[in-house]
Amino acid sequence: MTTDESKHTDQLEQSLIDIAVESWRFCRLFARVVDKLDAGEAGRYVNQLRYFQKKVEESLDASSLKLVNVEGHPFDIGMAASALNIGDFEPDDVLFVDQMVEPIIMGVEGLKKQGTVMLRKVHA
Repeated sequence: MTTDESKHTDQLEQSLIDIAVESWRFCRLFARVVDKLDAGEAGRYVNQLRYFQKKVEESLDASSLKLVNVEGHPFDIGMAASALNIGDFEPDDVLFVDQMVEPIIMGVEGLKKQGTVMLRKVHA
């Protein structure tokens, strides 16, 4: 592959990653709106949302990319996500990921895009 072809492939991959992240954000917003609808009306929209999410995942899969959501998982410093509120906690606090702000994007070779998270302290 020539340098120009490689550069073009990288640009295409980055564009797909950008669209995937924005789609992920939109899906989360759409899900919150659907939660406010009555059950009868919400069902139709939930199905459309699932279909859209499936199509995004299929497109990513075709390029060997995967969205990773770590909400609810224990947080550790080596996680492929930066914590926006890490300064709010003490070094000894046991933390978990309360909310993903941006998903982690993984490829065959490893990390493609670091995620962003909000943390919460685990109360004993």
